[in-house]
Amino acid sequence: MRLTRFTDLALRVLMRLAVEETDLPTTREVAATMEVPYTHTAKVVAKLQHLGLVEARRGRGGGLGLTAAGRTASVGGLIRELEGAGDVVDCDGTVPCPLRGACVLRGALRGAQEAFFAALDPLTVNDLVAAPTGPLLLGISGGSTGATRP
Repeated sequence: MRLTRFTDLALRVLMRLAVEETDLPTTREVAATMEVPYTHTAKVVAKLQHLGLVEARRGRGGGLGLTAAGRTASVGGLIRELEGAGDVVDCDGTVPCPLRGACVLRGALRGAQEAFFAALDPLTVNDLVAAPTGPLLLGISGGSTGATRP
């Protein structure tokens, strides 16, 4: 299974926000820290807001913050939500596979996909930023240093 760039970025945004203790970074700051385009990050943040995992505050002292639901969200559940429930292979596409009615591979791939999600279900966003990842992420992001924005 391979995650889309959108899902990968969503997980990294959540991890970035999970280690922030004092300053609320803006979407632009998060994008710059992760070296990804602002427009992509803004779309991800909008989706995470819609899911109730991130809140955005406007104005002076505003920025992005992780909600309680965001901290305790299941990584497996998050990936299911962001990736969708589709099969690993498209047996019923515009040119359907002639084996689809009697194929063992389709069921095996579906089982493998569910095992992938099940392995991630017990992990939360907080688990993803436990040591050694969280401290390393803080060093990369410059978070919680007490620095103020101009």
